[in-house]
Order: sequence, then structure tokens, then C-alpha cells
Amino acid sequence: MGFATEILFILVLGWLVLGAKQLQIVLRHVARARNKFEEASRGFRSLLTAELGAAPRDDKTDPMHELRENQ
Repeated sequence: MGFATEILFILVLGWLVLGAKQLQIVLRHVARARNKFEEASRGFRSLLTAELGAAPRDDKTDPMHELRENQ
């Protein structure tokens, strides 16, 4: 089964167990939690990028150095 099929199965099962009204409420809460997680992730990523960008880089200690060298 593919990922989309599994999600569809979970939604149908949730609809059968919870009913349409409750499923709507649960999905709304899940969407809000996902958005908060993504927002926190973006904030962490930008903070990490800013911190790493501000630090002096040494190409020999950079893990991507070997990959760039081999291209």
C-alpha cells in the first residue's frame, strides 16, 4: 500500500469510529498542531542557519567539504 492509500484508510476508519462531526474536530486540532510544529521548525532552522552562518567556517572541518571537492 502506498502512503496515500494508508492515509485514506486511516481517515475512513476515523470517520467510522468517530463520526463526521468528531472527525472534523480532530482533524482541525491535528492541522493546528502540525502548523505550530512547522512554525517552530522554521524558527529553529532560521536560528540554526543564523548561528552557523555567523561562525567562521573552516573548510577542513566542514562535513560537506569532501562532497564539494569530489564534484
